[in-house]
Amino acid sequence: MKLLFRYRAYGRENVPREGGFVLASGHSSNFDPWALGYGIFPRRFLRFMTKSELFWPLLSQFITAAGGFKVRRGERDEEAMRTAEQLARDGHVIAVFPEGTRRSKGLRKKRQPEAHTGAARIALAADVPLVPAGLKGTDRLSRLGPLRVAYGEAVPTDDLRDLDLQEAARVATDRLMDRIRVLEESL
Repeated sequence: MKLLFRYRAYGRENVPREGGFVLASGHSSNFDPWALGYGIFPRRFLRFMTKSELFWPLLSQFITAAGGFKVRRGERDEEAMRTAEQLARDGHVIAVFPEGTRRSKGLRKKRQPEAHTGAARIALAADVPLVPAGLKGTDRLSRLGPLRVAYGEAVPTDDLRDLDLQEAARVATDRLMDRIRVLEESL
């Protein structure tokens, strides 16, 4: 990664050294989870929601071993949310792409990327930090372009404790997406 893609990670000091947290970034490529996790591995290992369509016999074992767990997209998957919350409480790093899909792919997209509140809901419900990250270069792997990741400071959520979870998650998601954009622009 470092030689071939000239991988660089910035802001590692913003990643909690222990305890669970939610790590959220934009989503451009299927390679994003690897680029996001490489900068903090082996100290931290990512667990991430993976669309259930990818869990077919041979691939499901690989995805599970790599830290993935199922989420049914396009519907409210409470089981996946409970799994993510419990993993975060147990000290795992939960990687989430708030837009729920890659920003661009192929000639036709079924879902357009728009920020969903899942990452913030997990962090708020599990009472763990919500850490933004910016990625650059994962959409240009075939051209061997430079690969960059920037980890930002945790999104402040203490002032949201008095709001109901849905409203608190919306406000936290707005803050998160603003920070992700700033981090991506810094790369």
